[in-house]
Amino acid sequence: MNSRINKLKEKMQTSKRYATIEQALIITKTYKENEDKPKIIKRALALKNSLEQIQIGIEDEELIVGNRTKGVRYGIIFPESGISWVDKEYETLPNRPQDKFNINEQDIKIFREEIVPYWKDKTLEDIIKNRNGKENDAIVKVVKINQKDHAQGHICPNVKSWLNEGIENIKQRTFNNLKDCQDVEQKNFYESVILTMEGAQSFIMRYHDLAVQKAAEAENPSIKQDLLKVATICKNLSKDAPTTFHEALQSVWFLFVILHMESNASSFSPGRMDQYLYPFYKNDIEKGILTPDEALELIECIWIKFNEIVYLRNSHSAKFFAGFPIGFNIAIGGIDEFGNDASNELSTLFLQAQNHLGLPQPNLSVRLHKNTPSDILVDSIKVVAKGSGMPQFFNDESIINSMIDLGISKKDARDYAIVGCVELTAQGNALGWSDAAMFNLNKALELTLNNGVCLLTGEQIGIDVGNITSFKTYEELEEAFKKQIDHFIDRMISACEVVEKAHMEVLPSPFLSSVIDDCIKKGKDVTAGGAVYNLSGIQMIQVANLVDSLVAIKKLVYDEGKIDKQDLLDALRQNFEGHIVLKNILLNKAPKYGNDIDWVDEIGVKWARYFRDAMDNYTNFRGGKYHTGMYTVSAHVPMGENVGASPDGRNAQEPLADGGMSPVYGRDVEGPTAVLKSVSKLDNYLTTNGGLLNMKFLPEFFSTETGINKFASFLRTFVDLEIPHIQFNVLNREDLLEAKKNPEQYQNLTVRVAGYTAYFVELDDKLQNEIIARTAYENI
Repeated sequence: MNSRINKLKEKMQTSKRYATIEQALIITKTYKENEDKPKIIKRALALKNSLEQIQIGIEDEELIVGNRTKGVRYGIIFPESGISWVDKEYETLPNRPQDKFNINEQDIKIFREEIVPYWKDKTLEDIIKNRNGKENDAIVKVVKINQKDHAQGHICPNVKSWLNEGIENIKQRTFNNLKDCQDVEQKNFYESVILTMEGAQSFIMRYHDLAVQKAAEAENPSIKQDLLKVATICKNLSKDAPTTFHEALQSVWFLFVILHMESNASSFSPGRMDQYLYPFYKNDIEKGILTPDEALELIECIWIKFNEIVYLRNSHSAKFFAGFPIGFNIAIGGIDEFGNDASNELSTLFLQAQNHLGLPQPNLSVRLHKNTPSDILVDSIKVVAKGSGMPQFFNDESIINSMIDLGISKKDARDYAIVGCVELTAQGNALGWSDAAMFNLNKALELTLNNGVCLLTGEQIGIDVGNITSFKTYEELEEAFKKQIDHFIDRMISACEVVEKAHMEVLPSPFLSSVIDDCIKKGKDVTAGGAVYNLSGIQMIQVANLVDSLVAIKKLVYDEGKIDKQDLLDALRQNFEGHIVLKNILLNKAPKYGNDIDWVDEIGVKWARYFRDAMDNYTNFRGGKYHTGMYTVSAHVPMGENVGASPDGRNAQEPLADGGMSPVYGRDVEGPTAVLKSVSKLDNYLTTNGGLLNMKFLPEFFSTETGINKFASFLRTFVDLEIPHIQFNVLNREDLLEAKKNPEQYQNLTVRVAGYTAYFVELDDKLQNEIIARTAYENI
């Protein structure tokens, strides 16, 4: 990295992180002044005013400018989504266990006097709570309903169209539709889009003006020259489409800053940047106005910008999404629409940028296929070996056909991108709602074994289908388990519908809709079903523990009779206190998922299929399909806290398996290839919303060319077995332990949590311990 990049990285990493009410005040004032206007117009005006009034800044070294706040990594208090939780937790933000934020004491007073009174019972959070809060609380140990206090992200806009068209042309196209429109709701939609485009133009010109001002004050000729270039680029982009690589990168960044300002949500995905930016890069290279080194510097500038936006969650959600996983997921490589390899020079430069910076964002993903060039594969492995937890790998051979089966066109499926952690999406034309809910299969099993009563609280939270002593055969237990699952699925879907309807009413998103295909054509907001594809994704949590529990019951209780039913029930109710022998039998005398044992793995396949098939019985509020994923973010820790002792020998409230398809750490004793074979038995249609396989290797494995070549063969096997996803931590346990003791010396240590990378020292103690405990492989 050159000195410019080093300075920018240091400034970003050392900036103090604050919670801010600046935009909340602008939004509140806008709503007060426009009470008589439709909600979508108020939303558009709130964004426009924020874009025109929010404080902005430019660092002398920046070649890519823009942020949603003047401060770096600030947490935004966003009243339209929810502030009740902020009111309760404001003073605790600096000291809470996970994702801390500094606060300004004067902001608390202003917040409670000027913001809270106006928004009472008007926010998304309040409306959902009033309509379905008791039900959400009643099912929370089995089902976590998401998107209840923030706008919907997890979407990949049509960046290619944004770059090719430019803001003025989008505005003009929308105006043309408005001229001939008779429907009132459509008129409101078109007017709101135009307002947001005007706001975007003003926002970009404000950066032009600031850059010109700073250039006039600059004494260093080089800094002055850079600032004037930035100013020119901003002026061009305020009206026209970009024409150079530098302009295209700046345009991409402005798009994502504005999306975050509108919706304050996580996981807006840039998608396949090496594809839509390549024509700009190639043109500049051929004209001689750009060198690869200059391009790399620009890429590293925007890479740093991706780390300047974080997301402020409530303390409960911070446990499930720990370490600020904002989810700027960039996919490189893969095939093109004709099935040919699509990797190019930008793919390599993106890998180099990650190799240099080692930052948590963007969430870099490599699409592999059977003809992936060896140089891309090896370059990717060398970046993995650096230990940043990136890139992660996705398998075209697995994913594309499963997306086609879901109803995605072949062209769109071949052009798939990733949002958030590992969720799969078509680019620019889908609202996948991929983070709709998480379903804890292990809690459902616990309730099945114990009369629907929670082992932790003694409350009746499930239906009483008997307990394990009631089931004469393993098959009877399975039938009872199905009833428990069905009961909670039905309640989950009803809760999801409440959330989707509330989003449509409270948080229409006209700027986002302008970059999602068919919204402008239909005159319909994306939250109301304006996109081409309207899906909802549910996560199954956690198949590894479920398999190990059911295998232990089947083998040790029913098949061999080594454990008495009542003894097992007593042990679970007493968290194995006084039952240590029985616990050891469960742990050591029953085979475990992840060791390529067919009958064991098939139990996991059976129940994942059962859950996935049940989704086909439902349609979401936007008229689209429900489907499933197998990933956890960091929810395997708090969801484990909701589960009592389980028949796999796990004590109450211990973490569940990490990842989503990964074995329970320490139980995969046959090595990494056996893990791949076990995971490969899970049908790809089970993970159309994303599947996650987490593995940890020791750094020494990558110290030789032999090791790298072995790892390349391992990834080729991953492709051949048609597993959708795999990711790696390359770390020494000793380094992690030392980082816990002396965090100030390990501020730059990043780890792969579950589908995303975070700074290790910023994670809660329980999550740190879980990462340390994961199985580490020395060889393949």
